[in-house]
Amino acid sequence: MLSHLLALLVRILVGARGFWVGCQPAATLRIYYANHTSHLDTLALWSALPADLRAKTRPVAAKDYWSGGGIRGYIARRGFNALFIDRSSDKRDGDPLLPLAEALQRGESLIIFPEGTRRAQALPSPFKSGLFHLATQFPDAELVPVYLDNLYRSMPKGTFLPVPLTCSVRFGTPLQRHADETKDAFLERARQAIVDLA
Repeated sequence: MLSHLLALLVRILVGARGFWVGCQPAATLRIYYANHTSHLDTLALWSALPADLRAKTRPVAAKDYWSGGGIRGYIARRGFNALFIDRSSDKRDGDPLLPLAEALQRGESLIIFPEGTRRAQALPSPFKSGLFHLATQFPDAELVPVYLDNLYRSMPKGTFLPVPLTCSVRFGTPLQRHADETKDAFLERARQAIVDLA
């Protein structure tokens, strides 16, 4: 119930209408990866998915921001079933991508933001390596680039309430990782796939 209410509220506030320009909605294992400019990014992308796909797709959220008590934690856990990642951990504490890998093994699709943090700009910054490692470990998962348009103006960093603007969510053509591709080449190609949707 809460998930349907959240999706409806996001659509009313900022539009968050999905445009499937490079693929169609499908119940296949996917990693949706997008530019990150606003606190609304996760909800906008998740809300743009059809209801049956939302139920099987876990948005990855920063544990330090989303997992606390109060309304924010409640929405993350009960509203959109977030999968928390600890941004402060390092390799000595174990693999920070392990919860994501376990979700993919269970057949759950993911929503991730490879930049790692929000940036108030239209185009994405260079990606961190997590997407590369997941693509290497799960070659059968479709890597779907997503461009979130206008959200950086609707709810920029530091604001509490969104400015009502029409925002769109554009889903691109799934990316394939080439076996001989270096990490840096793959990450730049993945980033470019989002830029091409802008």
